[in-house]
Amino acid sequence: MKRTLFALLAIAGAAIAADTTLINGAGATFPFPIYSKWFSDYNKAHPDVQINYQSIGSGGGIKQITERTVDFGASDAPMSNEEMAKAPGIQHIPTVMGAVVLIYNVPGLRELKLTPATLAGIFLGKISKWNDPAIAAENQGAKLPDTAIVVAHRSDGSGTTSVFTDYLAKVSPEWKSGPGAGKSVNWPTGLGGKGNEGVTGIVKQTEGGIGYVELAYANQNKLPVAEVKNRSGVFVKPSLESVSAAAAHVQMPEDYRISITDAEGKDAWPIAAFTYLLVYKDQRDTAKGAALLKFTWWALHDGQKSAPALDYAPLPQAVVQKVEKTLKSMTVQGKPALAANR
Repeated sequence: MKRTLFALLAIAGAAIAADTTLINGAGATFPFPIYSKWFSDYNKAHPDVQINYQSIGSGGGIKQITERTVDFGASDAPMSNEEMAKAPGIQHIPTVMGAVVLIYNVPGLRELKLTPATLAGIFLGKISKWNDPAIAAENQGAKLPDTAIVVAHRSDGSGTTSVFTDYLAKVSPEWKSGPGAGKSVNWPTGLGGKGNEGVTGIVKQTEGGIGYVELAYANQNKLPVAEVKNRSGVFVKPSLESVSAAAAHVQMPEDYRISITDAEGKDAWPIAAFTYLLVYKDQRDTAKGAALLKFTWWALHDGQKSAPALDYAPLPQAVVQKVEKTLKSMTVQGKPALAANR
């Protein structure tokens, strides 16, 4: 009797598994908190679709989607023309916007203001003490210790790094001609950590530490974040409002590959970015392709509602409308997957 019962349970389990569409993705750690919630929420509403996501960094996500070892990739850094040439047919789909912020660990220092020049100087290794005159000049009255600054940066190929170094290259000629911008650069100083999680861990455990991470990681770990002087000369705190302000005047190109760092506007956070899913315009697998595009449509609409609670800014409505048209133009084995349902 028991054997029969176990056999029936095994058959039932196999049937359930057979009816489940499994979608695999990999890439950016920047949006991992919001993607984790989305995939869980979507599975609850659609139990027949399970989405597994490996938070390995944007560089890894681009590599895996290029090699088609995953069903979708994820990156905060738009793919370069060279990368696009290796993955013909790839489509960038913006999902949310986020802020790259400066977290730090200096006991007693709960507020910190940094100019672009000072920030570049710290990550170039030229400003090496917390009581350096350049820091003191913008933080009068603050108790700045004679403690060494320990820079924390990413050790993996990272979209967060791409956004941060893109900003530094715009505001610092020395940075532009030195380390430059990219998902991986030769850091002049500091300790490397894997993922936003790794950088957060280094700063949290290191007195005198400073590093760059997505805003959600700072808030989850209750670490203070610095204000940064933006292009309009205003010290701004990272927030949903200041990230949205960075995209207020954006002219989104057809391929969605755009930088919004060092944006115009007195309220704009200067180190903001869109983050993207990387999906092939024509899906080869009928079941997976249809399920992936339906999820993406859901993320573009219902998913946006949960973004603010996790410190991400929802997409501007004009961008949502543009992405809707893009999704409707995408196909599964050459046939429209969404147009007939909308």
